[in-house]
Amino acid sequence: MIRQSVVYCLTLAVILPATTLAQDAPQGDASSEMRRLAHALRGDWNSVETMERSDSFPKGGGRTGTSHCGLTTDGVTLLCEGNSDGSAGKLSHLIVIWWDKNAKLYGFFICFRDWGSGCEIRGTAHWEGDVFVNDYTENIKGRPTKMRDSFIDITPNSHTLVAAIETPDGKMRNLITTRSTRR
Repeated sequence: MIRQSVVYCLTLAVILPATTLAQDAPQGDASSEMRRLAHALRGDWNSVETMERSDSFPKGGGRTGTSHCGLTTDGVTLLCEGNSDGSAGKLSHLIVIWWDKNAKLYGFFICFRDWGSGCEIRGTAHWEGDVFVNDYTENIKGRPTKMRDSFIDITPNSHTLVAAIETPDGKMRNLITTRSTRR
């Protein structure tokens, strides 16, 4: 119940003021951490997703779509939202990222509308050199499983998001690769 309340409050506090996302908030009050993140992900993007064969996508699959990311709430959050569709089915998403100065990590909140997903706080994120990494755990087949989303190959006009899952031998296996190019 507490988790649902946190998600609800976060949704109201972040999403409702961000309804004017097309007019991104100035970076004046943004921390250096948020400015770095905005420099990497802010903008309008075309995306191409490729799903590897897995339990979730037995035949593999793909989607194409668009998204927009911008600073909001006076530069303290990055809000990304978008839609895609293809052989893997429709997806609408919302991602909210903020800097937690006490933990010295980024908070990561997601809402997915695909095959029954919802909204949740999804681990924490950090920079590993030039790669922005979100580590989280998902319950898969009744056991906690380490997951990792990595934003790699970040340039002013493109970036790639690789979603990976930990295998029983402790290695990470790519599940979804999303290539985004600036519109």
